[in-house]
Amino acid sequence: MSVSLPERSQISACVFVLGLLCHSSLLLNAQSQASPQTKERQIRVQEPLRTASASRIDLAPKLDGTLDDPIWQQASAIDNFLQREPFEGQPSTEKTEVRILYSKHEVYFGITCFDSDPKRIVATELRRDVSQELDDYFEIIIDSAHDRRNAYVFQINPLGTQRDALITEEQRTDSGTGDGDPGWDGVWTSEARITKQGWTATVAIPFSTLNFMQSRDVIWGINFKRFIRRKNEEDLWSGWRRVYGASRISQAGELHGISEIGSGRLFIVKPYGLVGFSHFPLSAGGTGLTPGTSALYTGGVDVKLGLRSNLVANLTANTDFADADVDTQQFNLTPYKLFFPEKRQFFLENAGVFNFPLGGDSGDLLFFSRQIGIDPITGEEVPINGGAKVTGSIGNFELGVMDVDTRSSGPNPYANYAVARLKRSLWGGSYIGVMGIDKRSGNPFDSFNQTSGADTRLVFYKNLVVNGYATQTRTPGFSSGQTNVGAGFNYQTNWLEVFAQHRKVGPNFNPEVGFLERTDCICNYLDVTFKPRPKLRGVRELNFEGFIFHAPDTHHVLQTQEWQNTFRIEFNNGSYSDDDIVDVFTQRLITPFNIYKNIFIPVGEYHWTRHQLTYGSPQDRRLMVSFFERFGTYYNGHLNEARVRATYRANERLSFNFAEQWNRFRLGMVTGPAGAVLPGTAADFSVVFGSFQTNYSFSRFLTLSTLLQMDTANNQAASANIRLRWNYRPDSDLYVIYTAGQRFASLVAANPPQFYENRFAIKFTYSWRP
Repeated sequence: MSVSLPERSQISACVFVLGLLCHSSLLLNAQSQASPQTKERQIRVQEPLRTASASRIDLAPKLDGTLDDPIWQQASAIDNFLQREPFEGQPSTEKTEVRILYSKHEVYFGITCFDSDPKRIVATELRRDVSQELDDYFEIIIDSAHDRRNAYVFQINPLGTQRDALITEEQRTDSGTGDGDPGWDGVWTSEARITKQGWTATVAIPFSTLNFMQSRDVIWGINFKRFIRRKNEEDLWSGWRRVYGASRISQAGELHGISEIGSGRLFIVKPYGLVGFSHFPLSAGGTGLTPGTSALYTGGVDVKLGLRSNLVANLTANTDFADADVDTQQFNLTPYKLFFPEKRQFFLENAGVFNFPLGGDSGDLLFFSRQIGIDPITGEEVPINGGAKVTGSIGNFELGVMDVDTRSSGPNPYANYAVARLKRSLWGGSYIGVMGIDKRSGNPFDSFNQTSGADTRLVFYKNLVVNGYATQTRTPGFSSGQTNVGAGFNYQTNWLEVFAQHRKVGPNFNPEVGFLERTDCICNYLDVTFKPRPKLRGVRELNFEGFIFHAPDTHHVLQTQEWQNTFRIEFNNGSYSDDDIVDVFTQRLITPFNIYKNIFIPVGEYHWTRHQLTYGSPQDRRLMVSFFERFGTYYNGHLNEARVRATYRANERLSFNFAEQWNRFRLGMVTGPAGAVLPGTAADFSVVFGSFQTNYSFSRFLTLSTLLQMDTANNQAASANIRLRWNYRPDSDLYVIYTAGQRFASLVAANPPQFYENRFAIKFTYSWRP
């Protein structure tokens, strides 16, 4: 009996997944018969809730990065940190102490990170809000509302460099970027010193930064995390299980003792001004852009107001468009949309409140703020008249309400966007919520778009998370096929992860203010990862993963299918290998796929198989390199992807980042834009894209960054961004910026014309507390 390729793919993937499940069950059974030392370690993991106490002072201690001021001795030391990595529940290899003081308006943390070999402390990053995962660092996590779901993150390295973030609904983030969403910026001070005994730090956080006003019988959720780069060791004060981590706020300890403090009401006015010039080519005529050179002069203001504890109002007029940042270019190898993150501060502030995922790890979102004020096709800025939002929590409810108004610009008519989100907190990070989005525009053919939905996240036994949602849209001209419903679960232990989801997306589901990769889909996904930790020298963890994605349309005609078997190995020094043993695709194209310039892959059903080899060097070295090679068939031909990434940290002031990818295509029959077969029928071409970035820090507060990017698939293959940033006072900056190219990229799958801009600007922001 013959078996078709899609059927063989499903059978092979299912056999692999079932094999992993059987293997894991045997190991879990063996774990139940563990040694007395292992059982003792398991008992230690289940220790009761940890508590700490803060001591009242009338005079602030010296905040010079040392604990020499005798005032610090009024607070008892918090210690007894335990490892999360590499040996869960074991005492940390280096001692850590934290002392907590508070006055009427601020809370103070004195931190001592002892180290048996101070010369090997890694401290290389002076830029604020940049990932510190390549350094030693210490992290303070504060749940000031004590809702056991959300928290503020304050992170410092041995140079005193700051990174702050928000953790929302215990959401994890990529381990390469750090805990929480770094879009949030708070006002706080820090200093640090490397000593003969290790390194020390002092931190002062105003109560107003936490939007905290309660003055009696204060109880906070609190946790501390220390990372030792050369050992790749992560130590936590509470919640140290590998399946938890710092983002699991429900497993944090408690802080007692704060009382009789000031109101700490939050009120910040932050105006900005920008002057400069811009130049567009003549080809931009007729698009709403002005060809030639024109002057830039604009300004606006943002206001942040604390309405009550944990409830904040944000107002904006002529919104700041994050002129200092540019998108990192991507080359799209799929016929689906690209995702680029939000960069504008007004939308980043408490953005997690509006998070409504459509299908777990799919990346689809019911609300995507980048659809407001940025043309999704050209990437051009659409000016925002103003906006307002209120975010925070009241009791067991978390809410977010937003209204933004944009004015007509080029092909984009005026529009108004209203968004409302409400969540009811349940047990242990669980919630049930609703969301509504209403877009009104001056486009007579698309005058409105409405989206509504309900979702839930249910946590059982700390290891099992069940998700479900139901959504629908309303768009002129459609009366059916506008729903999207789905459910899934994620089960995670130290040894096993199982993730599964089912979604049904109607052919006319159209969330214009969201991000949706595909419509008309019955999407099924199953992923099983087995994670043993054998006693092999230098090896921390092995990963054996198998997944299958099966996506017919709503008429049950297969559109996409992929199954993959992957082996990974992580070493104690941070090096790794990530290898796709086999990656098998089936893809149906119902419209020609524009893969490169005027080259299109014809309509049809395609089957191909690919393989991947990846190696990353240890992450505690000045020079780190990773190599990526992916090869095999691709649609009706072959594709070889070779990638090199390198980071060189010359010292704490100077660093270089290099990323380059070379794609070699050898395709069969291809067509032009009109569908006609091109002469020679085959295509043999290469695409090179990547970036080179340099960063020089004169100090923690004055940095110069350059980013050069190239993409030979684009008619203008090179772009540049040069930025000088002076953080002259907390939350206030002066920028000098030169950009050649697009600041914001297109989200669409095709290759629309984008008009490169030469732009020079000086931008000034000032954070003022009346």
